[in-house]
Amino acid sequence: MGKVNQFLVEVAYAGTSQQHILAVTAEPGCTIETAIERSGILELYPEIDLTQQKVGIFSQLKQLNDTVQAGDRVEIYRPLTIDPKEARKRRAKSKP
Repeated sequence: MGKVNQFLVEVAYAGTSQQHILAVTAEPGCTIETAIERSGILELYPEIDLTQQKVGIFSQLKQLNDTVQAGDRVEIYRPLTIDPKEARKRRAKSKP
């Protein structure tokens, strides 16, 4: 990794058919947005819109300008396709 103050983080995105987790080299002060851009995930999934989609670290919602720490997993969340309450209602109706 070269410099001592560099560290690795992961950037994860689950598309509709597959998931990618990419390792990225970061340094102190590196933002979530910078880590995402460095990962190349935006080229793999052009449908990702960081102005609309939420991001987090280990399932905790974060902002794009929050910084990453060594070992973090940055997650890009897809928009919900159905309201969670509606999904529960549908599951309840389908059970005998």
